[in-house]
Amino acid sequence: MASWDIFRELDSLRREMDEAFRGVGFNRPMAASFLSPQAARRFPLVNLSEDEGHVYLEALLPGVDPKQTELSVLRNSVSISGERKPFAEQRGQIVHRSELGSGKFTRTLEIPVDINPDNISAQYNDGILRITMPKAEHVRPKKIDISVS
Repeated sequence: MASWDIFRELDSLRREMDEAFRGVGFNRPMAASFLSPQAARRFPLVNLSEDEGHVYLEALLPGVDPKQTELSVLRNSVSISGERKPFAEQRGQIVHRSELGSGKFTRTLEIPVDINPDNISAQYNDGILRITMPKAEHVRPKKIDISVS
């Protein structure tokens, strides 16, 4: 028995509306946001990894101004939000395609272990935001000496 998913139904309805307007000369009707509701929940795409002492998050943010990007941490979740500015058409320029979307976004991820929020660092390079989060002291592995009697 298939389960009913409101987001899948809304996305299907949006696609049908897009298709209906496409036939009357509108290329992207009512396309105010740059991502569908399902895709918006997954933007930006990320890699999440860890080692003994740190958790690493890489977020793909091409075309996003890092100075306009907000990064916040609450307990064991990280939120990244910002805006990709719309394509700036120049005077006298003919635009044949404008497929790169624009708009505001927010993505919140749950971190699988407790982190120390005091020493988090973030760097942006070549469209990738790299966040390094030290693990909380109580979740780090501890070596215990074994005494021999």
